[in-house]
Amino acid sequence: QVRLVESGGGLVQAGDSLRLSCQASGRTFSIHQMAWFRRPPGKEREFVAGITWSRGDAVYSDSVKGRFTISRDSLEWTAYLQMNSLKPEDTAVYYCGVENTPAAGYGYWGQGTQVTVSS
Repeated sequence: QVRLVESGGGLVQAGDSLRLSCQASGRTFSIHQMAWFRRPPGKEREFVAGITWSRGDAVYSDSVKGRFTISRDSLEWTAYLQMNSLKPEDTAVYYCGVENTPAAGYGYWGQGTQVTVSS
């Protein structure tokens, strides 16, 4: 089992920045990749950014590329999502997820943190 706890959400204005954190505990040695997803109001959950735990290779969705940065602190088992130049369309519940192997997919999720961007 891997337990995930997100934090750092809030209400901000367009153009502001926020940093989300995702603290992992439990069987953290099994983490292959950690990612951020989001569920905008009335929409399906979508991928935002992911990072491989061992190498730190990052990938981003086109909608956030150049504005968001994912990083991880291997010693603290924490992943971060630095969100700059926020837009109202970034409003969503943000979740972190863990993938133990590419074949297994994302099997562990946090409870989510709300990000609201006002115009």
